[in-house]
Amino acid sequence: MQKFFSNKKLIILMLIIIVTFGLLAVSVNIKDKKSTPPVVQQVGNDTVSIVGGIFAYPTNAVKNASSEFSDLYNTYTENRRLKSKIGELAQNQAKLKVVQEENKKLKDELKLNATLTDYTFVNASVLSRSPSSWQSYLTINRGQTSGLKKNMPVMSGKGLIGRIIEVNKVSSKVELISTDNELNDKFASEIQGDNKNITGIVSKYDSDSGDLVMENVTSTKDVKKGQKVITSGLGGLTPRGLYIGKVNAIKKDNYGMTNSVYITPAAELRNFTVVTVIKSSVSGEK
Repeated sequence: MQKFFSNKKLIILMLIIIVTFGLLAVSVNIKDKKSTPPVVQQVGNDTVSIVGGIFAYPTNAVKNASSEFSDLYNTYTENRRLKSKIGELAQNQAKLKVVQEENKKLKDELKLNATLTDYTFVNASVLSRSPSSWQSYLTINRGQTSGLKKNMPVMSGKGLIGRIIEVNKVSSKVELISTDNELNDKFASEIQGDNKNITGIVSKYDSDSGDLVMENVTSTKDVKKGQKVITSGLGGLTPRGLYIGKVNAIKKDNYGMTNSVYITPAAELRNFTVVTVIKSSVSGEK
């Protein structure tokens, strides 16, 4: 008996499908015959739409479910990737802490108060900048009360811009690295190479190209465009590792005797309102 009812349902479903396609065929054949009542065509179209919707519903449901599953999987994958990055960050922080502790122990053993790379910093705002000396000097709103001293280097953004030449109680005067005064603002520097670093002195500014000029270079044999230039710390006034810029070109001097390295500054030397003063601890001062 149960098998009969099951077959009966199958027969009814097949009859519905046959009738549906029959109505569809009739609708197609008579759509251009004006004598045919429009009601027949409407019934055929409605029936086809209803049946089509019934069959389309599970298909759309499966499609939507598949799309949602894909989005969920992508979210899961991205979540795993971010967790991996967090793990790497935690590992790097732990490694940095170990290196700092080892560095402290080594300095204690060598009885060193500080190294060339030790420094703290003080942020300051630009108070004034004279149009007549725009590329040479500026005044900042920090001075002796903030622990600033003469010859401390000054940075803006990610690059070196100059050093302090006068210190007042609550303000200081900064001579920029782009000054035309070639006698004062010089920085002992080094070009970071693959095998060895090449030392020299950043002593000039080319106003035409906007490049800094590094002279007294030990050798330009392995110097390539794009190499980073940092302070070497050998001058005694500036800590090592302050970013200056990247090598742009190598040119002969005016006499054609020695090579000079032209450096694209890392800092925007024409326009900035906030600076960072670097307080070196190389002499043991904190």
